[in-house]
Amino acid sequence: MPTNRNASGQAGASVSQNYLPQDYIIAQQFRQEMESYGIKFSGEIIPDGNIHRFYIEGHKRGTLNGAYTFHLDGCPAGWFMDHTRGISQTWRFRSGSKISAYDPIKIAEARQRREAERLQAHEKSAEKAAYINQFAVPAINHPYLTAKRIQSHGTLIYKDKLIVPIYNESDRLVNLQFIEADGTKRFLSGGRKRGCFYTIGDLTHTVLICEGFATGASLHEDTSQRVVIAFDAGNLLPVARNIRELSPDSEIIICADNDISGVGQAKATEAALSIGAKVLTPPTPGTDWNDVITGGVS
Repeated sequence: MPTNRNASGQAGASVSQNYLPQDYIIAQQFRQEMESYGIKFSGEIIPDGNIHRFYIEGHKRGTLNGAYTFHLDGCPAGWFMDHTRGISQTWRFRSGSKISAYDPIKIAEARQRREAERLQAHEKSAEKAAYINQFAVPAINHPYLTAKRIQSHGTLIYKDKLIVPIYNESDRLVNLQFIEADGTKRFLSGGRKRGCFYTIGDLTHTVLICEGFATGASLHEDTSQRVVIAFDAGNLLPVARNIRELSPDSEIIICADNDISGVGQAKATEAALSIGAKVLTPPTPGTDWNDVITGGVS
């Protein structure tokens, strides 16, 4: 089964090299369903049941606006999304003939195997993050910081890239976000991100949670409150739950992006409802709080 992705989040291997013939047909049907919604993806579809972000062909280079999850166990099924348009669609394989017999024991074994592989990948990425951290230097100047009009707030520089460390709920370094001078972002391949975050500032009564580092930096500089960065809209909910557990007495505010698609607002509202928090959203569609605070948008 395919397990490897390249550093940009896309996979270069052909699906036919990694699937049995019957599974290849199912994967192609899933791909065709995505394409019917205008989501073009030519990379490898990984049937591990995990969420994978990917580049949608025709979008701005370096973006990962697509997401999918796909599995072949039991009844093959999946889900896909275009974050820019707010498209979210489930899919289920339908055929007149059985692809494989439903075997609960085999399915459970496959899931356990995938989980072990996932945890192994997480551990490998955590070790790599620690290794890179040894050779990174504190960020003082970087084109991205200048462009966003923000301070460095503990970030690092490694091979001309701005690095934002990512920690789990136990304060262990588990992943890194790399930001290029032009704003292109990527994470360590296989690294854990769900529920993990980066914190700016000491603990305050009010804690702000947002998506991106630039947004978080601007919020902290403007309010002096502790800010927790979740890195994307889909991670707001698990991060919010972790922060509520870590800071049960704090007032928590989810500072949403005002996405044209509505995704940022929806995910922020979901996270807020889950933990009894508030939501603040910029008034202008297509903006985040970095845009507002730095004076680019009113």
